[in-house]
Amino acid sequence: MPTTTVDKVMAEHRAASFTKRSIKADAKLAGLRLAASMVDLTTLEGKDSPEKVRGLCRKAVCPGDGRVDCPPVAAVCVYPSLVAVARKELDKYPGNTVKIAAVATGFPSGQYPIGVRLEDTRRAVEAGADEIDMVISRGAFLAGDHRRVHEEIIRTVEACGPAHLKVILETGELETLDNVRAASDLAIDALSRSGAVGGFIKTSTGKVEPAATMPVTLVMLEAIRDHYLATGEVIGMKPAGGIRTAKQALHYLVMLKETLGVVDPRFMTPQWFRFGASALLNDLLRQMDWLARGKYAARYDFGEA
Repeated sequence: MPTTTVDKVMAEHRAASFTKRSIKADAKLAGLRLAASMVDLTTLEGKDSPEKVRGLCRKAVCPGDGRVDCPPVAAVCVYPSLVAVARKELDKYPGNTVKIAAVATGFPSGQYPIGVRLEDTRRAVEAGADEIDMVISRGAFLAGDHRRVHEEIIRTVEACGPAHLKVILETGELETLDNVRAASDLAIDALSRSGAVGGFIKTSTGKVEPAATMPVTLVMLEAIRDHYLATGEVIGMKPAGGIRTAKQALHYLVMLKETLGVVDPRFMTPQWFRFGASALLNDLLRQMDWLARGKYAARYDFGEA
């Protein structure tokens, strides 16, 4: 697979330029609502409990709780052991559109034997997961064993069955933008060759710093764009970790629009773009409430993040 060299200075300059766009009030409200609809509302803590996941699901279905007109989020993201709890709760809502994403494959390290990771994936899907967020073997990738990483992605696609796969690169451990581009190209190629439907690439687990950054996300978006222009295949994108404010989310949407949205409007939908976040949704709700009432709600007014 040919490698693409990234100009770090230009990537950082281009990414910074997206933060300087002027957004009018009407467009801002539309952007906030779009961002909310793209959120994978996430809880990935050792202390996660069934009741916390049930509360997360209720918030995912009705984020504004009658106070703010806000669409449902795209998905809830939980550990595989709590998928069944989320499935039972979301099935209570007629016409529910919120998906269940599970972080399988030995999340967050990805250091488990491949058989264990694949079984983790199968069990999550059997429990009701619609999407699987897998982590690549970063050690293998950095050691140059790209074939192993490629094959593991393909095997995970097979284990997913009907569920969609998001491939987490853990960009904070990849060290350079050249590596980010190479890992993006490798993951996209594996998704394409496996015949995966609805596949994504994703920046981070949220457990490593730095997580999502705009230069890293831009490099990944450009890899998706180049693949689309060469093949016509759509691959999704999910920046995750560190995106906490509505202002940041709007910057990412501007970058998405100018990199992929101008190529194909499908990229500007929750089907193909997600924010992996926990704290972001509340700030989006506060900003929407401010546009509607002219005053800010307290951070706790919309419940726990």
